Amino acid sequence: MTTRIDRRFADLAREGRAGLVTFVMAGDPDYDTSLAIVRALPKAGADVIEIGMPFTDPMADGPAIQAAGLRALKAGQTLKKTLQLVREFRMSDPDTPVVLMGYYNPVYIYGVESFLADAIAAGVDGLIVVDLPPEEDGELCVPALKAGLNFIRLATPTTDDERLPAVLTNTSGFVYYVSITGITGSATPNASRVSDAVRRIKRHTGLPVAVGFGVRTAQNARDIAQDADAVVVGSALIDRLRDSLDDKGRATSGTVQAVTALASELADGVRSVRRVAAQ
Repeated sequence: MTTRIDRRFADLAREGRAGLVTFVMAGDPDYDTSLAIVRALPKAGADVIEIGMPFTDPMADGPAIQAAGLRALKAGQTLKKTLQLVREFRMSDPDTPVVLMGYYNPVYIYGVESFLADAIAAGVDGLIVVDLPPEEDGELCVPALKAGLNFIRLATPTTDDERLPAVLTNTSGFVYYVSITGITGSATPNASRVSDAVRRIKRHTGLPVAVGFGVRTAQNARDIAQDADAVVVGSALIDRLRDSLDDKGRATSGTVQAVTALASELADGVRSVRRVAAQ
């Protein structure tokens, strides 16, 4: 089954460029503002949208995304509301791929079968569940694939050639390469090392490789787009959102524009790198 993610990366290859994947937290700082941001991101240049599922105990997220999750939870965001957000987004955008990213606990509590059915009905295209290793594929990965969702796995600088085949088993849509050793937003990736890593991963798979963690500027994005099939940005967008809030942590008239302005800058950086287009 061909998904929106598959089609989008095929389109990017034909256009001869990398894509921009933007991450935002569902419900941050409130439901309506979050929905407005998600709706505005494709026009700002996002090719794929990752939406965080707020969780109280994230293990891979740095301070910015942890704080975003807590703001969302405080505002009443739930997994059901996150699926509703995707559903409302789909009313005006039938094409942009949407990936939900987060942790297994909320999905487990929701119920895997119910979650997958509701996610597909809402218009979700893929899942990134960072605390489910390949050894636990039966929990969610295999059921998700059977249901028609892409299951996207993380590879890291410590994922060696012996481990990589296990990571790639049952992975679909794209491979998410974590460019640093650490949590989100904690360092800037080294473009040369990323290039070597992307080439190594591509020796093991024909899937597109997206690179994230630590990309903050248009120049960072441009550097990573030299080799990666997509550039993922999250913490920098969350920081822009946070800086736009009032002293009580509430959205202001400039919040949506603050996030989309940075997304546009990043998109310009990614799109400035041209490649030989696929035939």
